[in-house]
Amino acid sequence: MSEHIYKFRDSNLSLYQVNSGYTLLMQIYPESFSYAITYQNRLMAWATDCALGILDDPGDEHELLTFDYKNVVTGLQSTGFTLIPNALFNEDKVANIARFLDVKPNEKVFAQPLDDDNHIIFKVNQAVVETAEIFGLQKAVFMAKGWVNAIANNHPHDYNLYLNIDNDQLEVLHFTAGKLRFYNTFEFKNPDEAVYYTAFVAKELQLIPKNISVVLSGDIKLGDKNASRLAEFFNGVELNHALPLDLPAEVLPHQILAFAALTLCASSEVY
Repeated sequence: MSEHIYKFRDSNLSLYQVNSGYTLLMQIYPESFSYAITYQNRLMAWATDCALGILDDPGDEHELLTFDYKNVVTGLQSTGFTLIPNALFNEDKVANIARFLDVKPNEKVFAQPLDDDNHIIFKVNQAVVETAEIFGLQKAVFMAKGWVNAIANNHPHDYNLYLNIDNDQLEVLHFTAGKLRFYNTFEFKNPDEAVYYTAFVAKELQLIPKNISVVLSGDIKLGDKNASRLAEFFNGVELNHALPLDLPAEVLPHQILAFAALTLCASSEVY
């Protein structure tokens, strides 16, 4: 889990209106989940790194989970994925492509559009799938789908690498001429590993670290150990200020960007 636990609830949130027009956003992991409530493009509530048992017994603290939401988007943590250009994607070939992901008996395969140009085929731990089934798998999406599209919609720069830190996972994203060029995830344990994987991506993309900036979102802030270490190797380090939702002053855009961007997602297809 993250060492920073975030929680917010708008004082104007009305329990009498939750069933009407409110949207529930979920992020589901093997051992925890996070959730947010939105209304008319405004963040109304947010809680991170909740124990899975809360779904069985929300209690007063998480009573918002007891309502029947008409609009739900569930982000699933993936254990592996591959991108397929739309021109090459064939629904009948999903099972064949999934073989390259080394799918285990306790994993399920999903396929869905990632952006305007690519499909993503990904596998998910069965424990995550079972939790997501509470809200309906037809409403489940690749967890980073919203984040990818939020950055794509915000005029990404060719000389930026976009990073998102979620627990001990580092996501790295790059665009060229506004088109997705690279996306991958890495498990990291310390700032040196974060620098190593980011520099590795830059090298693979033939980008010179001193010529590019790193744009950060997630569980990070300027001046912390990860951001400070990255600043030693790259031209600049800055926070991502994209705003897919109207946020209260106490919630920083980069903290919730990947989560809030789930509002941009459509339903997935399951194979």
